[in-house]
Amino acid sequence: QVQLVESGGGSVQAGGSLRLSCAASGRTFSNYDMDWFRQAPGKEREFVAAIRRSDISTYYADSLKGRFTISRDNAKNTVYLQMNILKPEDTAVYYCAAGSISGDPRTYNYWGQGTQVTVSS
Repeated sequence: QVQLVESGGGSVQAGGSLRLSCAASGRTFSNYDMDWFRQAPGKEREFVAAIRRSDISTYYADSLKGRFTISRDNAKNTVYLQMNILKPEDTAVYYCAAGSISGDPRTYNYWGQGTQVTVSS
């Protein structure tokens, strides 16, 4: 069992930046692949980024490459999502997740409560 708590969301103007954090507790954090998802109003939850436990390789949704960066600090049991050049279409609730590597949100066992990101034009 692992518990996940996101923070760092907020309101920002287009072109701005935010850094989200996801603090984990419970089982050994370094044993988990970690992912970020987001869900906009009226839309399905979608994959944003992932970072693997083994070789720290990273993966991104094609539309977000170059603007978002995922990283992790195993000593702090925390995964981060740095978001730059934010656009209004990035507005969503952002979730961290663990327990799968599929990118399909239905296969993940562990979720945080989410943090709201609002980007105004």
